[in-house]
Formats: sequence, structure tokens, C-alpha cells
Amino acid sequence: MRPPTKSCNPALDRNLNPQKLSIPTRRKTTEMASEEGVVIACHTKEEFDAQMAKAKEAGKLVVIDFTASWCGPCRAIAPLFVEHAKKFTQAVFLKVDVDELKEVTAAYKIEAMPTFHFIKNGETVETIVGARKDELLALIQKHTASASA
Repeated sequence: MRPPTKSCNPALDRNLNPQKLSIPTRRKTTEMASEEGVVIACHTKEEFDAQMAKAKEAGKLVVIDFTASWCGPCRAIAPLFVEHAKKFTQAVFLKVDVDELKEVTAAYKIEAMPTFHFIKNGETVETIVGARKDELLALIQKHTASASA
């Protein structure tokens, strides 16, 4: 049996796990910043900026998933993004809802979802538009290998 999956959409959770309605909660930024192997959902520009600054200071690759709750391809690739976060703990994985953080979305010129930005030292080094799982894995491997070399 598959473990229950949580989403940002309680209605979707009912469809995935009809026995239990799971409403996501926000964690404090200080807790999130210390976690490895998870996707960190940024709900405010301040949280996003803090995560980016911490990753830059640590010299870590940041992979940002620009997503939307209503986006089918975003929902389809989200579990894979979580698996990559668990496997590649030397990188920081952020999730930004384009409807929630419009200022961040505009700054990165997001026009389609999902869009993945790969950030090193505060600069975008790669971008993927679309739920292209093989390319996502290849770029994570490429940039985490060069970061640890």
C-alpha cells in the first residue's frame, strides 16, 4: 500500500487519502533552514530571501520549483522533486507557489509551470521549463557533482 501523500490542496488530499484530511501547516523559517533532505516551501518573500542567503553563504546549489496548486504537471512531478531532495542533501530544494509569491515569481520571470531554476552563488545557472523529469535529475547530478568537486 502506498503511503498517504500530502499536498497544498486539502481537496486533493481527500482524493489521495479519503480516510484522512491533511491540512498542511507552516514551519518556522528557523526550523526549515536547518533541515536537509526536504523540500522547503517558502510562503513569504522574507522566508525565500533567508533561504537563498543561507544557501549562498554555505555555497550550496539551490533548486527552486516554481509551481501552482492548480497545475497538473506540477502535481505530477512534485513527488519526484521530494525524492531528489532526500537523495541530494548537499543542495537546497525550495518550492514557490506562483500565486502566493508573485514578487519572487516576477523576479525570476516565470511564464509557465513547473519551472525549475538552478542557483549557484546567487546566480541562475540553468532553467528547466516543464515537468521534464530526466533533465531535472541530470541537472541536479551535474550541479551537485561540480559543487562537491
